[in-house]
Amino acid sequence: MAKVVMYSTAVCPYCIQAERLLKAKGVDTIDKIRVDLQPEQRDLMIEKTGRRTVPQIFIGEVHVGGFDDLSALDRAGGLDPLLAA
Repeated sequence: MAKVVMYSTAVCPYCIQAERLLKAKGVDTIDKIRVDLQPEQRDLMIEKTGRRTVPQIFIGEVHVGGFDDLSALDRAGGLDPLLAA
């Protein structure tokens, strides 16, 4: 299973939804980077993704985007192959 990294905050409903979807897909471990606790990580997230909102999800080296992007990828059939890589 590919490594999953998620930039998140403590009170982000979309982060919670993304985590639920990933766990439903069999992801055991999500490396969470809390940008509310580490402001320098938010700057790094913005630099890497060009986005300011959380969650920002990476599967392996691929930037998937936020929850809406993750959900759309799943509906299109692209999430399972990406996780299996």
